[in-house]
Amino acid sequence: MRYSGRVEYADARKMRQRNKGYYRVLHWPIWVWVFFLTPGPLTFSLFAHGFSWANSAWLMAVLIGTGIAGLYGQMPGVEPRPYILRFDEDKPNPLYRKVCYTFAWNAVLNFALLNLTGLLIASITGIWYMKQLYQYAYFPLCALILLLGAFGKLPRVGRSTKGEGTERRYFYGSVWAVTIGQTMLLVLWKTLPITRTGSLIKLVVYAGTLIAVGAAAYNGALPRTRPILPGELIVD
Repeated sequence: MRYSGRVEYADARKMRQRNKGYYRVLHWPIWVWVFFLTPGPLTFSLFAHGFSWANSAWLMAVLIGTGIAGLYGQMPGVEPRPYILRFDEDKPNPLYRKVCYTFAWNAVLNFALLNLTGLLIASITGIWYMKQLYQYAYFPLCALILLLGAFGKLPRVGRSTKGEGTERRYFYGSVWAVTIGQTMLLVLWKTLPITRTGSLIKLVVYAGTLIAVGAAAYNGALPRTRPILPGELIVD
C-alpha cells in the first residue's frame, strides 16, 4: 500500500553541525527514565506502593551511569554533534545507539503489552493478575526484546543508519502512542473502581488511545513521525 501521509524532505531541513548545551541536557532525563524503567517488577512496585529504598538506589545508579555516558557523548541526543546528518546516509550504527534504543523499545513495548494483557484478563475474569504478569512475564519478554535488538531487528538498532529517515517515525510513533495511552490508563486507574466494568472501560480507553494515536503517527500528524525522504534530483 502506497503511503499517503505527510512527508519531509531532507534537503529542506536545517542541518546543524553541533548540539547546543541545553539540547544535550534535556535529552539526559529521557535516558534516565528509559533505564530507570528497566527492572519492570521494581517499576510495578513503585506505581503500586510508592517510592522505596530499592527504587532510590536504582535511580542513583542510573543517574551516575547515564551521567558518565552523557559526559562522553555516548547517548543519542547528548552527543556534542549529531551523528546522523543525512537521513539516507549509509553509516555504521554506533554501539551506544543500539544499546539505548533497544532498552527504549523494551520500555515502550514491554509495559504496553503487559498492561494490555492484564486489562484483558481482568475484563474477562474480574481478577487482576498484574503483579504476577510483571513477576513472571516481564523478564522473558525483556530478554526477547533485547535479543531482537542485539541482532539488529528493531528500528534504529540495525548495523546501518541508512533507514533512519523511516525508522525514526516507527520509534516516535510508538512512544507517542504508549506514553499517551499509559497516562490515560494511570488517570483511570486512580479514578475508576477495581471492578469488571471498570476494567473493561480501562481496556477500551487504553486500546482505543493506542490505536488512535498510532493512526495519527502513521499519517505523520505528530512530531517526528513523518518519513524523511532524500529529496528530488533536478536535472537540467
